Amino acid sequence: MPRLSLIVIARNEEASIGRCLRSASFADEMVLVDNGSTDKTVEIARSLGATVIETADWPGFGPQKNRALDAATGDWVLSLDADEWIGPALADEIKAAIAGPNAANGYEMPRRSRFCGTVVGHCGWWPDYVTRLWRRGKGRFADVPVHERAIVDGKVARLREPIDHDAIADFADARDKATRYAKAAAAEMARQGKRSSRTKAMARAAGAFLRTFVWRAGFLDGATGWHVARYNTDYTFQKWARLADLNAQNK
Repeated sequence: MPRLSLIVIARNEEASIGRCLRSASFADEMVLVDNGSTDKTVEIARSLGATVIETADWPGFGPQKNRALDAATGDWVLSLDADEWIGPALADEIKAAIAGPNAANGYEMPRRSRFCGTVVGHCGWWPDYVTRLWRRGKGRFADVPVHERAIVDGKVARLREPIDHDAIADFADARDKATRYAKAAAAEMARQGKRSSRTKAMARAAGAFLRTFVWRAGFLDGATGWHVARYNTDYTFQKWARLADLNAQNK
């Protein structure tokens, strides 16, 4: 049976890290890279058998996940976020995929996300296929600070069962994530030489709302779809408005 490594990055995730690690306890090793947690994240992870690597700096999501990947020793790597977990059906599918003869170097799977505890069935959030399982040495995360994705060399097949994801825990979490992700995304866009203005920020935000709530049928999710659309609108406006501010500062 090929060896499987679970890799996770975290910071102050004591409310969810136990669920994440326990869901993948069938892995031969668990590697967690922690970025300065002040809660019990590290203590919980170690109590569950994870190897914990603590880092003082924050290079961004892609580079941080690659640190965890570089520490893994298994034949295959499974990557989960601290607020994600897998059920028994997906666990069985993963074990079968890495044990059987196949030509795939990686696997993607659907992700079932929740907003304030409610599963989002539309809004562009489902099925949201993500590549999270690959042969070690055949995949790596894009070296970007936010919205990182795994890039696999070779065939990527698809699993049926979903990863579960608490995308937004509550409205305070929504505000915090919109601000943090927008700041990181704006800095990356500025580095790429992109331009913005307050007018463009408002237009982009309006487009994000329409795309989420109307074109991607967020209205079918009722009040939850409305809140997801508002979250996407807030994030999009902040991202492009912050880029406009950076453009002005760099003149």
